[in-house]
Amino acid sequence: MNDNRWSMIAAAALAGLLASGPAAAQFKDAEDATEYRQGAFHVMGNHFGRLGLMANGKIPYDAKAAEINAGIVATLSRLPWAAFLDGSDKGETDAKPEIWSQPEKFKSAALKMQDEVAKLDAAAKTGNFDKFKAAFGEAGKACKACHDDFRKKH
Repeated sequence: MNDNRWSMIAAAALAGLLASGPAAAQFKDAEDATEYRQGAFHVMGNHFGRLGLMANGKIPYDAKAAEINAGIVATLSRLPWAAFLDGSDKGETDAKPEIWSQPEKFKSAALKMQDEVAKLDAAAKTGNFDKFKAAFGEAGKACKACHDDFRKKH
């Protein structure tokens, strides 16, 4: 994918973040909130997966692509949390009840993930593969910890 297209994707992600700030807590209903957070997690996972392919040597390391994808993941990592509304634990969701019964633990896990993703973003900006790979590993651990505690297994 060319640099211009990556720039457009990053700009769209940033615009979504800026536009969603005041509106993030405004959903028409719990189902809308669930769809919003699932969409944010889906796109974030897609870009995180691209980083994982590089970090694990499945595709060649591309410093520019790593930087762009890490930036998108960092932006998206701040979006889904406002969509864990009361009542959004119903219907088609992988969210465990512990999200609502242990909100402080859930918030702590979310913040840990955001912190590790921010470190990944910073490491990707260095262009140094070893720093990128180490930061990817820590971000992956934070994601897994939250999934283990707060996401239903399939």
